[in-house]
Amino acid sequence: MSKLFNLQAFRDFIRSGQIGGIILMVCVAISLFIANSSYSEGFANLLATDLGITFGGSSYSFTVSAWINDALMAVFFLLVGLEIKREMLEGELSSLKKASLPVIAALGGMLVPALIYFAFNHNTPTASGWGIPMATDIAFALAIISMLGKSVPTSLKIFMAALAIVDDLGAILVIAVFYTNEVHFDYLLMAAGVLALLFVFNFFNIKPLFFYLIPGIFLWYFIHHSGIHATIAGVLLAFTIPCNATNVESPLEKLEHLLNGPVNYFIMPIFALANTNITFQKEMLGGLVSPLGAGIILGLFAGKTIGVTLFSWLAVKLKLGTLPSRSGWKHIIGLGMLAGIGFTMSIFISLLSFSDEMHVTEAKFAILCASIIAGLIGFIYLKSIKNTKEEVTA
Repeated sequence: MSKLFNLQAFRDFIRSGQIGGIILMVCVAISLFIANSSYSEGFANLLATDLGITFGGSSYSFTVSAWINDALMAVFFLLVGLEIKREMLEGELSSLKKASLPVIAALGGMLVPALIYFAFNHNTPTASGWGIPMATDIAFALAIISMLGKSVPTSLKIFMAALAIVDDLGAILVIAVFYTNEVHFDYLLMAAGVLALLFVFNFFNIKPLFFYLIPGIFLWYFIHHSGIHATIAGVLLAFTIPCNATNVESPLEKLEHLLNGPVNYFIMPIFALANTNITFQKEMLGGLVSPLGAGIILGLFAGKTIGVTLFSWLAVKLKLGTLPSRSGWKHIIGLGMLAGIGFTMSIFISLLSFSDEMHVTEAKFAILCASIIAGLIGFIYLKSIKNTKEEVTA
């Protein structure tokens, strides 16, 4: 794939992330307003409303909340999977030399926050939430780094995108392995059969997307009933979509372009609207210094900053990778701060971590506070760094 094509794809990705991040912020504000107004009960009832169809003796019905968190988010994960596959085939993760630094940095940005959370919550009822501070919200992080314009090198924006994509892959693996309670092997076997069929289509280079999307619906249904979280179906489907090494648009690139708008302008804002409806209470302030709140806030802000910076430093010192061009360690520290914006994925993992509604609410509030802190401080810090070298625009 030519350098020009990859740069254009990156431009589109950044542009959609920036606008999508702004819409996301607006929906967060609307959700918080609704939750703390007279509309809160009606909104909660709407989310609990069953939607679906009855066919024969079977009912295919889920609550509005489940449709959002299990079905719409599967489409979000499909886009994430497409981005991961494209980066692995032709982008910043396509070779060991290119991938080493963002992969190692992302690994540090996952391990250190999880360890900080574990240190605060070991042997407590909230110990299962260790995956919450591991995640970076790719839309918010890219939106903020894009708002910095020429204050940061373009190479750092590309590095941030690659790191966030690896981070998403790590979060997906954590959800699949650690947040699955019970597996029904009959449904899992049927899902494996559909997946095998999709790989056969890929092997024979069948290009029409409906050959993948229609079986993908069945894949989602079988995985949903297998006990593994249904959103994993989106990632598995993504890895079966054909790609190519030419300038001709591949099915993967076509689907990625088709999904960018709906995911950034509809699915993620709807998810934020449905899942950040936090009703503020005085007790929640105390919850910020509880093991749960402290583990999330320190894990996301301090843990991400330390993890990304420390592991990047180790990678460079061990000659496993090199810093992005025209960037220095101050830029990496700032990028680590922005990686502490864990909004969408962190909230998603918190919904899987706790059955106690109060723990979920406290986790959401802590995630919101940590993400605001990371976003503001990271933006101000990176904006204050004087860029003395001439920047090559994208």
